[in-house]
Amino acid sequence: MPSKKVVRVEPTKGDQAGGATWKPTPESKQQATTYRIIALLLWVLAIAGELFAIFYVLKQPTINMWMLIGAIVVIGVLAVIGDLLWKKANRLDPASKADPVRFFIQNQLGAIVALVAFLPLIVLILTNKNMDSKQKGIATAVGVVALAIAAIMGVSFNPPSVEQYTADTAEVVNATGRDLVFWTKEGNVYHLCQAASDLQRESKDNTIYSGRVADARAAGKERLTLKVPQELKECGISTPVPTTPAPGK
Repeated sequence: MPSKKVVRVEPTKGDQAGGATWKPTPESKQQATTYRIIALLLWVLAIAGELFAIFYVLKQPTINMWMLIGAIVVIGVLAVIGDLLWKKANRLDPASKADPVRFFIQNQLGAIVALVAFLPLIVLILTNKNMDSKQKGIATAVGVVALAIAAIMGVSFNPPSVEQYTADTAEVVNATGRDLVFWTKEGNVYHLCQAASDLQRESKDNTIYSGRVADARAAGKERLTLKVPQELKECGISTPVPTTPAPGK
């Protein structure tokens, strides 16, 4: 297999010191804000699509099933794209667990929007007097599937947090002396150095990416590899030895 090229993701302006509370860079915060604005616009369009289906399509004496199903599909697509952008923003600029209400809403907002965008429409389809049972069954089935997909995509099962980023960064800095990790597009974890054996496996673009822990999380990598002792040896890094306080101190 040909040697892999290494690409640095967003070079850091000074690595974060171990133990310091993690903060996003101005660039990451700005990018997160952009993603959130786009996601909110997409969700607004999804709600507008729901209102169109409720106050126009379902109000017709004869229901146009193609228009109704098309509206449901469009609402679902807009909601899912919004979910993906919102999650990416949260990886760049996570909430803190110190504010549990904000933490929950920020990380599960996509699922909440999915419920708002679909539940009223599904209820009104089931109670619509201008549709027969077959039409109701088809439209409801499409709506439930769209709701399920949008809700699942909107849920954060392992939401990022400032506290988690702080702990993850401190772990890497304590092991290697700097906030720098490596990963490939495949897999869900990041590694301690370019020489890590798991990074040498063949990947689609034959590229190893490097950056801060936060950059790895933004790229969708959920945690540090569990093979830390093995990678410390592969990277030629001495295992950190806890300092022992001097007698009398």
